[in-house]
Amino acid sequence: MTTTQKALVLNEKFGQFNIQEIEVYRPGPREILIKYDFEIDAYPAILGCDIAGDVEAIGEGVSDFKLGDRVFSSSVILKDRGAFQQYVLVSTLPVALSTGYSGLYAKLPHGLEIDLPDSRASLGKYTGTPILILGGASSLAKYSGFSYIITTASLKHADSLKEFGATHVLDRNLTSAELNKEIIKITDKPIELIYDTISIDSTQSVAFDVLALGGKVTFVLPPVIESTDWHIAHIHAGLRQPHNIPLLHDLYHDKAYELLVKGVIKPNRFEVLPNGLAGIVDGLARLEADQVSRLKLVVHPQETP
Repeated sequence: MTTTQKALVLNEKFGQFNIQEIEVYRPGPREILIKYDFEIDAYPAILGCDIAGDVEAIGEGVSDFKLGDRVFSSSVILKDRGAFQQYVLVSTLPVALSTGYSGLYAKLPHGLEIDLPDSRASLGKYTGTPILILGGASSLAKYSGFSYIITTASLKHADSLKEFGATHVLDRNLTSAELNKEIIKITDKPIELIYDTISIDSTQSVAFDVLALGGKVTFVLPPVIESTDWHIAHIHAGLRQPHNIPLLHDLYHDKAYELLVKGVIKPNRFEVLPNGLAGIVDGLARLEADQVSRLKLVVHPQETP
């Protein structure tokens, strides 16, 4: 195996990205080394979170992976784990689905504490129940059996979002009053569950305007309002968060493969950027300019010039 690799490195805060030759890391206990061939979404830092590729090396104590296994994972922004390089160390328990899964199923104040879909308690529990998802995500809500999965998004994506499980797609630009009127046309039941996948000030304001008193709302960013009128959750999706350890271990060790095979969770559309790691900077510029919509920009790090 090669001992060096190329990485997109940020040497200082607010500095410029540049491609450098760095060492290939050796996996420690309960770790595996992944060689990228597909990149899905302290200084010097190597950034990047979502990854997929092949198991290249295995650390001591790993028994459920073998060399050559095709895997996906989510990294943290540390030099040996950031995704913008050709080889990366990961824990044997990835966290790529953590935000969606934890946001729905973790207990308050970390999630909506919805019953897990494969539990006896959840059987038929959410039939006839609406859930509002600000930002378009809906696959896991469908998995949980909600009858009304109402999402807000750009209407040009309505058909594809319905393929992912949404029952109704409403314009993301509606005011709170307009959104309430549209929801009443869909269901006469109050909205008691909201997942805000965006969580900027404006979407949080909409969430609180729509949410029934005593309802639950979860945000991916810190809540801007503190109130005892609702149950407010803030998602901390890291695997090593104590509240996530049993929940996400169960997901990634026992369920993720089956959910992928059955099509319960599906990948987004994607565009492969040219020139491997060298294409990332232009991709970031497109994201900053709001030129990417419901599309994942990916790179093949092994194609770096």
